[in-house]
Amino acid sequence: MNTRSSTRSGPRRLALAFALAAVLVAPIAVTAAASAATTLTVAQALAAQDGRTAAVTGYVVGQPTSTTTVLRSGFTADTAIAIADTAAETGTTRMLYVQVTAAYRSTFGLLTNPGLRGQRITATGTLTAYFSHGGLKSPTAMTLGGTTPSPSQSPTPAPTTTPAPGGDYDSTYYAGAIGKTGTALRGALHSIIKVHTKISYDQVWEALRDTDQDPANSNNVILLNTGRSQSKTSNGGGVNDWNREHVWAKSHGDFGTATGPGTDVHHLRPEDVSVNSTRGNKDFDNGGSPVAEAPGCYTDADSWEPRNAVKGDIARMIMYMAIRYEGTDGWPNLELNQSVSNGTAPYHGRLSVLLQWNQADPPDAFEKRRNQRIYERWQGNRNPFVDHPEWATAIWG
Repeated sequence: MNTRSSTRSGPRRLALAFALAAVLVAPIAVTAAASAATTLTVAQALAAQDGRTAAVTGYVVGQPTSTTTVLRSGFTADTAIAIADTAAETGTTRMLYVQVTAAYRSTFGLLTNPGLRGQRITATGTLTAYFSHGGLKSPTAMTLGGTTPSPSQSPTPAPTTTPAPGGDYDSTYYAGAIGKTGTALRGALHSIIKVHTKISYDQVWEALRDTDQDPANSNNVILLNTGRSQSKTSNGGGVNDWNREHVWAKSHGDFGTATGPGTDVHHLRPEDVSVNSTRGNKDFDNGGSPVAEAPGCYTDADSWEPRNAVKGDIARMIMYMAIRYEGTDGWPNLELNQSVSNGTAPYHGRLSVLLQWNQADPPDAFEKRRNQRIYERWQGNRNPFVDHPEWATAIWG
């Protein structure tokens, strides 16, 4: 009797063992599938709205509130963010709307963390429509700077590493220019730097707060000609406010403030309102009378001499504009010359003096950081003369 009972219970025990194994293995399989999620760009994620699980990396550009509206400031909630492949993206069709669930709102919600905008994140979740727009829902992970913070932690931005001039980019970004001189170098650089994200004139305010931040006070920007450290929020048109100076005077080619050369951050800098007015659209040269509000600067009827600390910066910004805008994309062909009476012609001078300034005042840490921020966060292109000051003489002699 006992023998028959033991024989019958054998298959039952075996079946129970298989059932228990299945229960234990199932979660492992799900976990393995989740961990195998593919990392995608925003563009790839928008093209793959099929319910798959994926990790998507992009820059936080704002808070979506409808299919076609993304707030870039004045955030109202922590429930959603929009990410894009570039930090300066403005087209909602190129943004991925990411749901921010309760576990991540204290860390990745823009109402609580407005400084998150412009930072690079990776979100893992389901690729499916959100706000009737390409989206990522039900996130299982959200990371910043390569670290996965717990839902209760605030994100810590990853430090920005500024490469040595040219070094990290010679084999990639500048590959088509290395080894060239003269017109061949000029043509290669134009082809490289003309590819960039264009921003609006309103966006320039925000860009300058980032690119020209005072290294000693993150609440301030450094004004170009005065060298004064001033609150980022004191911009406007009042006395002692700061505004946006076009280093390549916008009347030299009559391009104004239209998107393109008029909004290219590589030549726009914060400046004291009255000093900006005094400089006006003058060409650059040595000499003149001292400018009371801008110690170290001099001016006369037709030229402006900046303070020594930014002479090279100004030269390299002017050189960038002459290479970037060659008259092939609907904008004037900007050129350098020896004149200081260019008026509305698309020229800027004095070339020989700018070449001297480029050599006398090589790129410093502030200028290199600025170039990097524009590349990483705003336009996606670089000023080659900050990375390679020697290219100025290789092109203009």
